[in-house]
Amino acid sequence: MTMKPKAKKFRIRRTIGGASGAVRPNQANEAGYDEDDFDDDEQEQQPERLNRLSPDAESFLTPAEEIEKIKAENLTGRQLRIARREAQKHGFNAASDLDAVRLLRKNGVDPFKRSDLLELVVSDQGSGPANLPAAIRHAPPPSTHVSDANSRASEVAKIQRDLARRRSRRSMLLLIKLAFFVFVPTFLAGYYYFKIATPMYSTESEFVIQQADNASSAGIGGLFSGPTSPLSIQDSVTVQSYLNSRDAMARLDRDHGFKAHFQQSFIDPIQKLEPNGSNEAAYRIYQKRVRIGYDPTEGIIKMEVVAASPEASKEFSLALIRYAEEQVDQLTQRLREDQMSGARQSYQEAETKMLDAQRRVVDLQQKRGVLSIEGEISGKMQQISAREVQLRDRKLELAELLDNNRPNRTKVSIATRNIDRLESEITVMRAELTDGTTSTSSIASIAGELRVAEADLTTRQLMLSQSLQQLETARIEANRQVRYLSLGVSPVPPDEATYPKAFEDTLLAFLIFGGIYLMASLTASILREQITA
Repeated sequence: MTMKPKAKKFRIRRTIGGASGAVRPNQANEAGYDEDDFDDDEQEQQPERLNRLSPDAESFLTPAEEIEKIKAENLTGRQLRIARREAQKHGFNAASDLDAVRLLRKNGVDPFKRSDLLELVVSDQGSGPANLPAAIRHAPPPSTHVSDANSRASEVAKIQRDLARRRSRRSMLLLIKLAFFVFVPTFLAGYYYFKIATPMYSTESEFVIQQADNASSAGIGGLFSGPTSPLSIQDSVTVQSYLNSRDAMARLDRDHGFKAHFQQSFIDPIQKLEPNGSNEAAYRIYQKRVRIGYDPTEGIIKMEVVAASPEASKEFSLALIRYAEEQVDQLTQRLREDQMSGARQSYQEAETKMLDAQRRVVDLQQKRGVLSIEGEISGKMQQISAREVQLRDRKLELAELLDNNRPNRTKVSIATRNIDRLESEITVMRAELTDGTTSTSSIASIAGELRVAEADLTTRQLMLSQSLQQLETARIEANRQVRYLSLGVSPVPPDEATYPKAFEDTLLAFLIFGGIYLMASLTASILREQITA
C-alpha cells in the first residue's frame, strides 16, 4: 500500500551577511524577518553552507560534469519526469531529463516541486506583474540535532500507530465499499432467487432435418447427402431462424395462449408479462424462454422451452416442433410443384400433338382409300407384272401365227387386239402409280402424304415418350426434394423445477458485481495516479 509522505513545515533562517544568495539586514527587514530570528552560530555557519550550495561555487564546472554529478545522485524516474515538466513550464530547452535538472538548479528553481493541477493551466493574461524576478529557493540546511534511542523509539512507535490507524481506516473504507457495491447487491439477488423467483420447468428436445433417400443419391452423390450437406445446413438454419422469429411467437400465442400463460398472477414481477403488455415485451420473454441451438457438425437442432408448468412446457415444445415440420415442408413445396407442373404440361402437349398426327394419318387413309401404301404399291406392281407376263405370252402367240405361210387373219387380229389391250392396261396401271388421273391422285402422291403424316406421327410418339420420361424424372426429383423432420429426443415434462438455480445464480451475481467493482477500482486508481504524477 502506497502512503503519501506527511509534509512538515520548516522556517528557513537566512544569515545576514555578504555571501552570495544571503539575505542582508535591509532585505530581511523588507521581507518581514526579524534580526532576532537569526542565531549567531547560524550567522557564522550559514554563509559557508550557502557558498557551498550556491551556483557561484559550481560556476567552474562544465555542463557535462554537472550532468555527471547529477547522475551520481541516482534520481528516480518520477523525479526526472517532474523535472522535465518543470523545465517545459519555465521555457527551458533541455536536451535530456538530467539537463533539465541542471538548468532548473542553475536558474534557482526547485526541479522536484510537485505542481498543482491549477498551475498546469497557464492563462494568457497574468494577474501579477510581468517582469518580477524569479525567487531563488535553496534547500533547507541539514539539521545538526542528534536524537537519542528513546526519542527514536517514540518516533517509530508514533509512526507505527499512525500507519496502523491509516491502515484500519482504509480497511474500514474498503469494507464499506465492498458491502455497498458487492455484498448488498449479491444478497438482494440471492434473496430473489431463493425466496421470490417463480419455479420454471424446462422441456428439452432434439430433431434433425433429412431428405428422402433414392437411387440417385447412391455412389459419389451419396457422400454429400445427410444432415451435414449444404442443403440440410441451410434448411436447419432457416428453421432455427423461423422458430426464433416473431411469427412463431404470434402463432404460438394464437394456438396455445403463450402471452396468457406468462400473465398469470402467481408469476413473480420480474418474469411476469403485464396484462396489457405489448408484443415486443412478449417477444423478449419468448426469446428468454425458448432457446434454440444448432450444431453444424451433427446437423442437430436442440430446443429448450421453459414455462411455469410442466404441461405447458411440453405443449409449447410439441407445437413448435409441428411448426418446424410445416416450415420444412414449405421450403421445397414450390420447387416440387414447379417441377411437376412443367413436366405434366409438356407431357400433355406431346400427347395432344401425337393424337393430332395419328388422326391426320387416319383421315388420309380414309380419304384416299389406302390402308397401307406399301401394300397398295405391292398389289399394283403384282398386277402390272401379271399383265406383262400375259403381254409376253400374247406376243409369242402372235409371232407363232405370223410364222405360218398363210396365217389365220382372225386369230392374228384377235392376238393383236389382246396385245394392244394389255399394253394399254399396263400403261394405265403405271400411270396410276406416278401420274394418276384427273379424278384421283397418284399412288406416289398418296404415298408421300402418308409417309409425311406417318413420320410426323413417329416424331410425336418419340416426343411423347421423352415427355413421359421427363415426367417420371421430375416425379423422382420431387420425391428427392422432400424434407422431413426426424425427432431424436421427444419432449418429456420434468417433475421438478429446472429454474432458477439459486446457488449458481447467486454465485454468478457475486462474481459479476465483484468484477465490476474491481474494474472500477483499478480504473480510478490509474486515473488518480496519472493526475497526481
